[in-house]
Amino acid sequence: MAHDQTQHRLDALDRRILGELQADSGQSLDEIARKVGSSKTPVWNRIRKMREAGVIRQQTVIVDPKALDRGTCFFVLIRTSEHEADWQRRFLQALLKRPEVLEAHRLAGEIDYILKVRVADAAAYDVFYQALISDVRIFNVTALLSMEEIKATTVLPV
Repeated sequence: MAHDQTQHRLDALDRRILGELQADSGQSLDEIARKVGSSKTPVWNRIRKMREAGVIRQQTVIVDPKALDRGTCFFVLIRTSEHEADWQRRFLQALLKRPEVLEAHRLAGEIDYILKVRVADAAAYDVFYQALISDVRIFNVTALLSMEEIKATTVLPV
């Protein structure tokens, strides 16, 4: 069943609940209800409805990349001369099978794709890069090493 968030209108209470869940989804329903000024059952029902509508896509934890030896972040800019459906399908498959790729975006402009890749170090990036170009032909790849993560969040303003 496809989710359609446009059909679910968020009111002020929904937004407060989303704010609390984004801050810490491990809070108990009692804690969330107290903080948003409601009771447990209405909060649970609203969370369930927002899940069903696709407003809440998933609940997860955020792990420190260094704890899993993924402390090095590269942004990979990709230009391609290939725009056929078969190439795009193979490229997508290559990205999906690479756990190092945390984000991938198709762009407007001179760069076709940007990837956010987390690895242990430059040598691990090279292993990733070699695997990627063996899976699919790429015209130009530029890797930019993130020297410092200044801001990283998954929290959307509510």
